Amino acid sequence: MSAQTEKFETTLERLRTERDELRVKAHLARAEAAEEWDKLEDKWRELESRAKAAGREAKDASRDVGSAFETLAGELSRAYRRIRNRLH
Repeated sequence: MSAQTEKFETTLERLRTERDELRVKAHLARAEAAEEWDKLEDKWRELESRAKAAGREAKDASRDVGSAFETLAGELSRAYRRIRNRLH
């Protein structure tokens, strides 16, 4: 086997290994993102529900709901950003 052929084979094997590792990591990242997405959907439904409740509550009660709403909205925003960053 020539030095050139051996170099090609070595490079090909290194790339094959890297490709396989990345394929596994990508699969795991997709599964993790999907799991996180499902949890976020529950929070989204809660956020929508609280938004509707805030419109129906009295002023004092709406302050509490509003504070919880902002906290939950912030959590969702950060989580969506994490998922977006993983996908880029």
